[in-house]
Amino acid sequence: MSTEENKALIRRYWEANNEHNVDILDELMTTDYVQHGTTGDMNFQDIKAHNNMVIAAFPDIDVTIDDIIAEGDRVVVRMTVSGTHKGEYRGIPPTGKTAVVTEMLIHRASEGKIVEGWDLTDRLGLMQQLGIIPQR
Repeated sequence: MSTEENKALIRRYWEANNEHNVDILDELMTTDYVQHGTTGDMNFQDIKAHNNMVIAAFPDIDVTIDDIIAEGDRVVVRMTVSGTHKGEYRGIPPTGKTAVVTEMLIHRASEGKIVEGWDLTDRLGLMQQLGIIPQR
């Protein structure tokens, strides 16, 4: 696939997040997908469960792609994610607070599907905005 096709695939993935369409991941990702992140690796089923949890915790979630860069089979996305904490998130009861965090993810695509990812999310900033960790 071309870099433009890979970028379109990744854009569709993030649009699906905004649409709360977790089922489309069956079309966009391989079942042996793995995402490497600061909180450990997640497989395909973990990602689906995680996305459902985030949508339940932040029902107005909005992902804005700030930059998307592709080379070969890799697509790098820098995005701004915002939402209001209205449901439980990782054991944290709803705070009603709105948070805005930066996330960067490198996706690897193969044959029209997302096969691997490397995630870096500002979780400290999120916890500070929710009032869980004090801000300096």
